[in-house]
Amino acid sequence: MTQRLPSATRLAISPAVDDASSDVEWRVSDAPVAYEDALSFMEERAAAIRSSTAPECIWLLEHPPLFTAGTSADPAELMNPRGFPVYEAGRGGRYTYHGPGQRVVYVMLDLEKRGKDIRCFVHSLEGWMIAALKELGVEAHRAEGRIGIWVGEGPGEQKIGALGVRVKRWVTLHGFAVNVAPDLAHFGGIVPCGIAEFGVTSLSELGKQIPMTGVDASLKRGFQPFLNELKRRCKES
Repeated sequence: MTQRLPSATRLAISPAVDDASSDVEWRVSDAPVAYEDALSFMEERAAAIRSSTAPECIWLLEHPPLFTAGTSADPAELMNPRGFPVYEAGRGGRYTYHGPGQRVVYVMLDLEKRGKDIRCFVHSLEGWMIAALKELGVEAHRAEGRIGIWVGEGPGEQKIGALGVRVKRWVTLHGFAVNVAPDLAHFGGIVPCGIAEFGVTSLSELGKQIPMTGVDASLKRGFQPFLNELKRRCKES
């Protein structure tokens, strides 16, 4: 199957060093990608992965300003005073913002050969995000009862990363997003992931002026450890 790719998308060399990741294709888009194009690509690639006609894929990109609605989205949590487009995402979760300055990571992996355990997959994705942020100088963590990745403590705790996945015939779609240097005012158009008590932050807001290429490099270095952790957790579950 030959897939149509959004413009300004280039192939990135995988940091793979062994069989666990050497066949995974990495793509990086230099210009914002329309959300419809991203959904179309993921659906086509997931079907191709399932039929063994295309490799698994990690896609790093940004979107124009928009909101996505997960399967649990509550219309009361969408204010949208700026009139950004809103898309039904088909993933789990509630409302999420995407926009320039945010690194979106779409993860298309075959869980049939990587453990067939969605809980382990999500936990390992969180660990990948936390490890990448630590390498970039930010201590982040999971929060009991709250989806996403967080920084700080107590009332000042803030969200720096969001997750939302879908699994179709044991192939994963969607993934996670890390706030690098987005316009944080844009998050005011929703209740992010249904959590109103805490704010949203970014690497830039925390004083980490890191180019997107630096974030990408950290994510790539953490990919093999992510796969190792996924394999280990699935064996133990």
